[in-house]
Amino acid sequence: MPRVSSIKGVRVVAIAALIFWVACCIFALQRYFNFYPTYVAFDQGIFNQVFWNTMHGRLFESSLSSTESINVLVDGEAPTVFYRRLGQHFTPALLLWVPYYALVRSPVGLSVLQISLITAAGFVLYALARHYHPPRLSVFITLSYYCANAVIAPTLANFHDLSQLPLYLFTAFLALEKRVWWLFWVMVGLTLLVREDTGIVLFGIGLYFILSRRHWRVGALVCVLSVGYIVLVTNVVMPLFSEDISRRFMVEQFGHFIDNQEASTVEVLWAIASQPGKLLANLFTPLDRTINYLLGQWLPLAFVPALSPSAWVMIAFPLTKTLMRQDPTALSLHLRYALTFIPGLFYGAILWWAQHPLQFQPKIQNFWRVCIGLALVLTITSNPNRALSIVIPDSFQPWVYASPAEQWNHAQAVRRLMRRIPPEASVSATSYLIAHLSNRRSAVRYPELRIHEDDGEVRLVDYVMMDFWYPRLFQRAFDDERQTLQGMEDILGTWLDSGEYGMVGFQSGVVFLRKGAASRPQPLERWERFRGTFSDTN
Repeated sequence: MPRVSSIKGVRVVAIAALIFWVACCIFALQRYFNFYPTYVAFDQGIFNQVFWNTMHGRLFESSLSSTESINVLVDGEAPTVFYRRLGQHFTPALLLWVPYYALVRSPVGLSVLQISLITAAGFVLYALARHYHPPRLSVFITLSYYCANAVIAPTLANFHDLSQLPLYLFTAFLALEKRVWWLFWVMVGLTLLVREDTGIVLFGIGLYFILSRRHWRVGALVCVLSVGYIVLVTNVVMPLFSEDISRRFMVEQFGHFIDNQEASTVEVLWAIASQPGKLLANLFTPLDRTINYLLGQWLPLAFVPALSPSAWVMIAFPLTKTLMRQDPTALSLHLRYALTFIPGLFYGAILWWAQHPLQFQPKIQNFWRVCIGLALVLTITSNPNRALSIVIPDSFQPWVYASPAEQWNHAQAVRRLMRRIPPEASVSATSYLIAHLSNRRSAVRYPELRIHEDDGEVRLVDYVMMDFWYPRLFQRAFDDERQTLQGMEDILGTWLDSGEYGMVGFQSGVVFLRKGAASRPQPLERWERFRGTFSDTN
């Protein structure tokens, strides 16, 4: 069996990292610049506006985030420009990247940042694997990371805070192995600051150190810090900014355990602990989806994490939280939550191979190659977050596909309309347009029209943009898109009839409205012709 030298191992990892970074940039950026819709496309606009406001001294403020607050969704209030997102998710670690954002000042820069963070984590993973293993095995582990669906898909998603997690935790593991304690505790602190709930991931890691007796005092301290931080932030700090954590997120995710329409994290934990039967039912149903999800996580590592007690301990609490959530999309390898399992699974695999080095035989290596290849093929064919829709149809039967030329022409039309919106104007737009308009103080997501400005006045937004082109394309195959298209059509009719907005532009299925303006004949005529094609599903 040929050996892999240290220099060759680094070279292979560097090439893999470069391919990963370039490919992810190409597909993520072409989707962004083509305005191609994807799940939680709205989040890109939220994070960009958070960074934009923070850069201007208004820490974590976002009118876009306000549109998802309990005050707007339930109480019927207007979104506010001075709403601080820290009431929804406590993410102070984002402050590290404000200097970077000050250089790029664009949502597309956040996508590049996300891809770079996850790419860099692979280098740290290789160094961590090399602490235990020869170059050849370390290369296999690192290639598994770069080919994992649970890594690629969230990387190709819109920007999210959990993209920092693999880098911080792999660095923490490496620092612990090297006994660089100051770096270890810095990474633990940064992990806690990523989000209010990342302490759950740390708790599982701390529990592993306790049960393995490798560093039980360190593990105990990590567990105490994690629990204390979660309780303090979710029950004391976040309520200072808004009531979203108790009135929205706890109820949305764990409402089946509680009877009230409002609950703190402590109350939810007590409700879960006092209903062990319901807890077990949630953990084991739906069993098929849970098994498929775990198989997808294990596949690129040749299923070794399934054999690793260390991996099971480290992912036990994040997995329990995921299985308990009232969210049909929670068990999806394409969402950002899949990244929370990556550090524990890969560190657990490294530790398993350290105890079974003789198992790394040619047959196992061949099997592992097949697993890595299969993981990559399944990832590509699943079209993660529609990033590959430029080459892969969204549906084969019926056929739903927009060619690169069609996507580009549509994007050019959108840009021509966007250039007509002044930088200081307030705006409302559909989800996958709003990110491009989020470098401003006053922005909300369609169908919201009101906004509570800095002067205390609630006003209607100045401009509205609605993209009917993609819903019209997708409605051939997807019922939810057909309903979205119908809803958009009805709402637009209501707005035009009210006279508060006039249609002053229409290009490539995109409606452009201005407050207080009279509708122009040519855009209205083009809109009516386009509207007449909605029933065409051929």
